[in-house]
This record gives sequence, C-alpha cells and structure tokens, in this order.
Amino acid sequence: MKRRVGVLGATGMVGQRFLSLLDNHPWFDVKIVAASARSAGKTYEEAVGGRWKLKTPMPEYVKNMVVKDANDVDSIASEVDFVFCAVDMKKEEIKELEERYAKAECPVVSNNSAHRFTPDVPMIVPEINPEHAAIIPWQRKRLGTKRGFISVKSNCSLQSYIPALHPLRDFGLDKVLVTTYQAISGAGKDFDSWPEMIDNVIPYIGGEEEKSEVEPLKLFGTVQNGEIVLAKSPSITAQCIRVPVLDGHMACVFASFDTKPQIDEVIDIWNNFKGRAQELELPSAPRQFLKYYTEENRPQTRLDRDYENGMGVTIGRLREDTHYDIKFVCLSHNTVRGAAGGAILMAELLCKEGYM
Repeated sequence: MKRRVGVLGATGMVGQRFLSLLDNHPWFDVKIVAASARSAGKTYEEAVGGRWKLKTPMPEYVKNMVVKDANDVDSIASEVDFVFCAVDMKKEEIKELEERYAKAECPVVSNNSAHRFTPDVPMIVPEINPEHAAIIPWQRKRLGTKRGFISVKSNCSLQSYIPALHPLRDFGLDKVLVTTYQAISGAGKDFDSWPEMIDNVIPYIGGEEEKSEVEPLKLFGTVQNGEIVLAKSPSITAQCIRVPVLDGHMACVFASFDTKPQIDEVIDIWNNFKGRAQELELPSAPRQFLKYYTEENRPQTRLDRDYENGMGVTIGRLREDTHYDIKFVCLSHNTVRGAAGGAILMAELLCKEGYM
C-alpha cells in the first residue's frame, strides 16, 4: 500500500518539482497540496495560474486538487502519513510550523533551512550520512511524539561537490576551497521573473557562503548523546555566484589531504562509489551516483544536469594543483538532487529503514 503524502508550499518552484517527481511514484501517493491562505480553496491549477515554472507540464493528477491552508495542521496531519515541506516563510515561522506537524504525529521531510542546525534534527544525504537517522528517537523523546519528527536536506549547492569529496575522506580530507556557480532556479526564479539575470553574473548570494562552509560539517558529523556533533574537518572556504543558467549548480573545487591520492585512484573511487541508497535500490536512487568525464570540456550544465534523471552528480577536469593537492569541477541539478528529488530520496530511505 502506498503512503499518503502531503506537499506544503506546493505552489512554489520546489513544490512544483515535488509534484512533478511524485507523479506515479511507486511508494508515495499525493493526497494533500497546501500553500498559503490566499491559495486555499482554489484548485491547484487556479492557484498556480501562469506561474508553473517547470519545462515539463503540470501533472494531470494535481490540477483539480483543492489547495489547503498549510497552517491547518491538524486537518492535514489526519489525512496523510507524512509531509514534504517547501514553504516560503520566515525562518522562525517555518521552525514553528514544522514542529507543529511533528507534534501532531506527522513526520516532516523538509527542503527548508530552518531546522538544519537543530542538534537532534538529521540533515541527510542518503549516500553520505544515512546513519544520522539514528538521532530520530532522541528527537521524538524531546518532542514527546511516537511517530512525528523532522528531517531536513542540506543546501542545494552542497549537492554538487560534497558527494565528490565524501568518498575521498579516507585520505584525510583537510582543506577545501570551493566556488559555486548557481542557477537562478535556486532562488525560485526563471528568466521571465528575473530578467536582470539575462547576460549577467551576480557575485553574491545571501547566506550561501556560510551554509557552504558549515553545513558539510554536520553531514560529516557523528551522532553522540542525543545530538549530531559537527565534524572538526575539513576547513572549507567558499564563494557563491549567481549565473545566467536556469537549472544546474556547478562547483570548482580545490582540496588537500593528509595523504595525497593519485589521480587514477580518485577517478576509480568516484566511478565505483555506492551509498546506502544504491544498496537498498531506492526508487529515486541513481544507479551510478558519481560519474567522471574524461573530456576536458565536461561536465556542462545543459548537457549533464539531467544525468540519472537529475539525481546523479557529474565530475570532470580532475588534475593536480600547485597550492592544493587536487582540483576538479562538478555539477548537480539543483531543484532535483539539490531540492525536491533529494528530499524524496531521503523519505524513501526513512521508509525503508523503518522510521516512517
């Protein structure tokens, strides 16, 4: 039997991506779409109007669903097994809303940043830190719940380069310098709504560099005494730049290690890496998570962002560096792997491992 799910913030760009990816999902059946009070009572098609931002058309199954108010927590929680959250609200409002759902015994799988540094809330990339789900019983104890809890996904830009660094940590990953080149859909925009981005680059994305430097330390952290303790290394410095691309975050990475790996060794590790998502054969898991291109001009955003249906990470231009040990370029789809798809994969993991 499929699990009944709700999508909070369903009318926004990430909410739209959730609904598109959940169309005919083998495990999950969307029963509720919810958004702000101004959209409540309208059909989904009416509420979105001309603001459907994806290249693929609006799924037929959702067009005539009546949008609920995301603040009607008890009503929504009574009709679903869990919710995906992609609401566009102030951080404190999101934290309060997600806790209300959890305390109503409705698990929350969140795309939002509000709870990323709540010590007992897991921030999971299934191929990197699936063991962090073990914190959930501690969180339930704090919340006083039997079923309800909150789990979150990391910042979308991390999905482009942290997966490439993770399998190299056995070499003693010490220092990382990264510059990310981020698509406008990461801001919930397209070129019609943000014409200023055409033929333009903006060298600043608010809060993004801080997230890029600190969030990986939670992903690499450990569960200890009811909280996730941040890893002490690597040290990361980041610059984040908005570029005139619709979808796809690219990263240029420089890395140093305690023991310098060989180039051929790194490529072999990447191409053969499998995480828990692949071991469990989760429905949304890419068969090959990491793919290395030997061509000098790959990966390219337009050619490679949809690798493995947007759930894989492509890497290229690996070479030795004069100041760091190695440098390379990598790419991921920011609203699929980096947002809705990554959250769906996390939900699949939590279901398979018995947490939902």
